[in-house]
Amino acid sequence: MQKCKTIAICNQKGGVGKTTTAVNLGVALAEQGKRVLLVDADPQGDLTTCLGLDADNVEITLADKLAATVIERRYDPLEGIFHHKEGVDLMPSNMDLEATENYLVTAMSRENVLKSYLSKVKRLYDYILIDCRPSLGMLTINALTAADSVIIPVQAQYLSAKAMTQLFQTVEKIRTHTNPDLAIDGILLTIVDNRTNLAKSTVEAIRRNFGNYLRIFNTQIPIAVKAAEVAAKGKSIFAYEPSSKAAIAYAEFAKEVLTNAKTQERFYTPDAR
Repeated sequence: MQKCKTIAICNQKGGVGKTTTAVNLGVALAEQGKRVLLVDADPQGDLTTCLGLDADNVEITLADKLAATVIERRYDPLEGIFHHKEGVDLMPSNMDLEATENYLVTAMSRENVLKSYLSKVKRLYDYILIDCRPSLGMLTINALTAADSVIIPVQAQYLSAKAMTQLFQTVEKIRTHTNPDLAIDGILLTIVDNRTNLAKSTVEAIRRNFGNYLRIFNTQIPIAVKAAEVAAKGKSIFAYEPSSKAAIAYAEFAKEVLTNAKTQERFYTPDAR
């Protein structure tokens, strides 16, 4: 049986398409016959909302699992996992996770709590995708400690070298202290508008600055009204507008992810500067 691969979708910058990528990559992998669990590790609960749940009224969330893990209380790790009609499973979240993050700061083995929970369910899946919050706090550290690799969505309308450097530094710290095998699968360019010179120059700058050290996925996710609309529909872009450019792009991206997993390619960051 194929080993489960856990991928953190991470960038501390907001609005770069992390949640959209988690949803659509997850569904695209499911359409390729993979068993996929999506984990909403953001207290805002956007991933939960995107899959059609009312985050404020979800009875069992990731916060409950992490709290039970910390106090070593026996629990059913599968309870609360929501099965979406498009073939993916979801461990939902809401604002309760905010308090949990504060609680984790003083917990024993605090960086490994999410990893401990996922170890109880990963035998059922081929892929676990963790949608990280837009920060580098304890929840994101837990996600990176639990992950085999990281995918970094980067909005192609601007380039924040400082933010990228901070993320690379965090990855290096995680490798040093809690997860020496953490890899960076690559940078995914999102919200790309190739009609503008700014987008073109930004893409060129990303490839010039990082291409020698990291995979830059060939697939680019285009800017699309449909991709923005779908967030409120409780479904993926494939169910909402399967012929759209965004749907085609995410399907191609999933193929790249699968190829990457098969060849076990690994790309590492340069020394933090």
